[in-house]
Amino acid sequence: MSARELFSFRNPHTRTAVSVTAFVFLLSALIGFVLLPLAQPHLQLAGLWDAICSAAGVPRGVASTAAPPAEPTSKVVLTSATLAHPSQQSIGRGATLAQRCAICHGPTGISRADSPNLAGQYAAVIYKELADFRSGARVNAVMTPFATNLTDQEIADLAAYYAYLPRLPAFHPEPPRAPGTIVVYGAPSRGIAPCGSCHGSLDNKTGSPWLEGQSAVYLKAQLEAFASGQRRNDISAQMRNIARAMTSAEIEEAAAYYASQPAEVVKAVE
Repeated sequence: MSARELFSFRNPHTRTAVSVTAFVFLLSALIGFVLLPLAQPHLQLAGLWDAICSAAGVPRGVASTAAPPAEPTSKVVLTSATLAHPSQQSIGRGATLAQRCAICHGPTGISRADSPNLAGQYAAVIYKELADFRSGARVNAVMTPFATNLTDQEIADLAAYYAYLPRLPAFHPEPPRAPGTIVVYGAPSRGIAPCGSCHGSLDNKTGSPWLEGQSAVYLKAQLEAFASGQRRNDISAQMRNIARAMTSAEIEEAAAYYASQPAEVVKAVE
């Protein structure tokens, strides 16, 4: 048999070999380009060449799993000069706006429930939290709808007003407690700074609230929200990292201590 006859389609062996090869090729293409992509809906390929490489088991890496959308986080920029010298007109406008806040935060900024006390709170703190509620960086069923339509000026006015009010004792004072280890010393081996280094008594960091006299229920809930990632408007994830490293006992200890401290009766803004 000559070479021409051997590779002729009249040769049944040649026909069988070509048919089998074509079938394998089509089956491989079907699996590689149709079935496997359907089984991996998250896989995104940049083009035909990437699809061929991927089907051959050699991913190009040009395109990969799409990154999940980033969660909104705080974009507020705070400095020591933020809202440092509000005008009397701003404070007055804030007092009018604050009438809508009285049902939760009290008519004098001291809550009768488990909402935070706002009287005498640093203006930068009020400003940041309201801006975060408005942007969605912090979410709350009550505060989010309230803050959504606030303007920048209205947020600044509310911050100025509450900062102007004197700090008063809590409506439901707790028996005094001595500060625990986590408040005074932190836990350096776990990367936990002393609570007092940011929230007063030792030092205050711009944007960090004073906590004395706040509800223990509220403080505990916020620490647990930071730990779980439910609350994530802390700049650079500082509170989330700290809260995740704290034990349940330490969270209880910190919340109970700050709730037992009487607020210093002073004005935050003179």
